[in-house]
Amino acid sequence: MSERRDPVEEAADDSMDLYDVATWEVRTRFDRAAAITWRLLAGSTRLAVVLLAFLLLLGIGGLAALTDPEIGLLTALSAVPAIGLAAYVYSTDVTTNEPLSLLVATFLLGVLTANFAAVLNSVLRPFFGPLGAIGMVFFFLLVVGPVEETVKLLAVRLYAYTDDRFDAVLDGAVYGAMAGLGFAVIENALYITRQLPNGGMDLGFGPELIGVGGGITAIRALAGPGHVIYSAIAGYYLGLAKFNPGNRGPIVVKGIIIAALIHATYNSTVGIGSALIAAVTGLSGLAPFLIYVLIYDGIFGLYLVRKIQKYRDSYHEAHAPPADGSRLESELTEFE
Repeated sequence: MSERRDPVEEAADDSMDLYDVATWEVRTRFDRAAAITWRLLAGSTRLAVVLLAFLLLLGIGGLAALTDPEIGLLTALSAVPAIGLAAYVYSTDVTTNEPLSLLVATFLLGVLTANFAAVLNSVLRPFFGPLGAIGMVFFFLLVVGPVEETVKLLAVRLYAYTDDRFDAVLDGAVYGAMAGLGFAVIENALYITRQLPNGGMDLGFGPELIGVGGGITAIRALAGPGHVIYSAIAGYYLGLAKFNPGNRGPIVVKGIIIAALIHATYNSTVGIGSALIAAVTGLSGLAPFLIYVLIYDGIFGLYLVRKIQKYRDSYHEAHAPPADGSRLESELTEFE
């Protein structure tokens, strides 16, 4: 959709000065002061969001991965699969390599914004608990999925999205994956911090005590890649929205809904799915859980890969020289 213009601007020729009538630009000192004030307000809003997220991180003990070497090591090990997946998404960018500064900033913002989800999930969960299993399904669909996918996109929107180096739709998937990685790392750190002193944890498909450290790390390692997949999908639509400003809102909402549904469906089915695999195969321990996660993430990871590949194919097709050589001929003509 092209940018709309005022009727006066549309009808006027280039000789008319429409400043402060139908157009505007920074001309006077007052204009400059207004522009500076707006930048300060916009910047301070972002800073306030980041500061609040950091305070929440401190409040819920999220820095334990930095202060406790054991928790830090287990968190790092648990993040390896998610790091590999995020690196793969990064490698698929067929346009330009994204700068390290934006990637790191998005990762750190993913760590920070995750704390909004942690607080909201904790506050709202009791309202669904009395409804039993059905209540938890609604909790995943109405709270966990939408909230977590929204705060991950917020990590992209706060910084990378506004940068000129975010210059392609596919960049949205790359930065979405980095935000998902940050979210997965802090979520793993919090789970490990809370579960490590207890000597074991509930797998969700049956109360099964597993070894301290290694078992917790294995479970969190399996959970991490999902966050990268979900937010890379939502991020792709955020990138699509940036280059289609006339439909920005619906596109962003579509991406969040898709990611949230995939996320909530995983949370709702992982228990029963793992139990069914255990019943059919006779496997026990982490094996049924591992099989289910690989199947589920494989399906939606393939969806993400196909979406990325379609963009890559379109990019190559758009940049390929015409079969009849007409583009080359027209370029040579310019120099005659």
